Amino acid sequence: MRVLVQRVSSARVLVDGQVVGAIRPDKQGLLAFVGVTHSDDIDATQRLAEKLWRLRILDDEQSAADVNAPILVVSQFTLYADTAKGRRPSWNAAAPRPVAEPLVNAFAGALQRLGAHVQTGVFGAHMQVELVNDGPVTVLLEL
Repeated sequence: MRVLVQRVSSARVLVDGQVVGAIRPDKQGLLAFVGVTHSDDIDATQRLAEKLWRLRILDDEQSAADVNAPILVVSQFTLYADTAKGRRPSWNAAAPRPVAEPLVNAFAGALQRLGAHVQTGVFGAHMQVELVNDGPVTVLLEL
């Protein structure tokens, strides 16, 4: 499982022109792009959720847990792109929807159980993600 985290001053996800999840401009938060591979399991979701919740990348080296920062979770199978050969990425390392969707949902649920205010994109939908990367700060979490 991979989580590409961006510290944002605002972010939102649109599906068919409708906002389905957002971090308001008045609150610093984290945008978490989540990719799942074949060997991931429910334990991985919990461990990465805890790591993200306590990751000290917000202002003054604080974590989302310290300041109750919102987290926007967006599924992102392309985090497992293999570009080693040719010009067309291979997606073979990305888990199929029946495996990935429940684990992305479990990751968001684990964050909520930790106390996070979580919003999400829509799994498998064509999403438009708008964000203002703050810093910029981008970190890749991986198990």
